[in-house]
Amino acid sequence: HVQLVESGGGSVQAGGSLRLSCATSGVTIADTCMGWFRQAPGKAREGVASIYARGGTTNYAPLVRGRFTISQDNAKNTVYLQMNNLEPEDSAMYYCAAPSNGEIWCPLRPHRTYKYSGQGTQVTVS
Repeated sequence: HVQLVESGGGSVQAGGSLRLSCATSGVTIADTCMGWFRQAPGKAREGVASIYARGGTTNYAPLVRGRFTISQDNAKNTVYLQMNNLEPEDSAMYYCAAPSNGEIWCPLRPHRTYKYSGQGTQVTVS
């Protein structure tokens, strides 16, 4: 049974930082592509970053590249999204997502290609 639980969201001023966490169970994150998405009110869910740790690959949406960093701690079964220099346009609900366990295809793939997602954590930048 796969579970993904996001945390770390909050309200910050523009230019500030947050680190989001995605605690996982039921998925071997070292061997599985993991992704972060976000959805603002009235907008479609968009990919933010993806990581395939065993392959050493990360991918970022152009709007966040250079400001956000995706990483993971395999021993803690946790995926992180470090967000620096936040902008009001980054305000959204942030979700992590996992495909089927062991799936390694890992571009910045659409959310519909993932099988599991958490409940999200809200980020508000003012």
